[in-house]
Amino acid sequence: MSLPVVTEFMDKKYITLSPDADVYKAIDILLDNGLTSAVVVEEDNTIVGILSEKDCLMLLTEGKYHQLPGGRVSDFMTKKVVTTSATTDVFHVAELFRTHFFRRAVIADENNKMIGQITRRDLLRVIKKFKKEEVTKKIAPIL
Repeated sequence: MSLPVVTEFMDKKYITLSPDADVYKAIDILLDNGLTSAVVVEEDNTIVGILSEKDCLMLLTEGKYHQLPGGRVSDFMTKKVVTTSATTDVFHVAELFRTHFFRRAVIADENNKMIGQITRRDLLRVIKKFKKEEVTKKIAPIL
């Protein structure tokens, strides 16, 4: 039996941001879509960063009331992005989530281009699926 891998559970539809986008427009995108972060990619989908809620808080810490700084997404994003491959097993990803603060893992190909993402919530669905399969095996009739 092979280990379940990321590609079985990852989301292939996702929202990304451009490094040149206005940071306030990016905040609107995060809020409008209920996201805590979004991956920042170049036009060819190469990963260059991630913009999180925490990154956006710099706008408040660097500004004063009614004098918030502006800028591009690249001015505020985290440049080091932890990525994993589509063939990584879900147990490894669960450990990444357990030991890091991020809520989504970025799935990249061998050229550092984004191909998907998997979230903590996706892994909760994995747990639910495993539990359901376990219960089904216990009540399966003996032939």
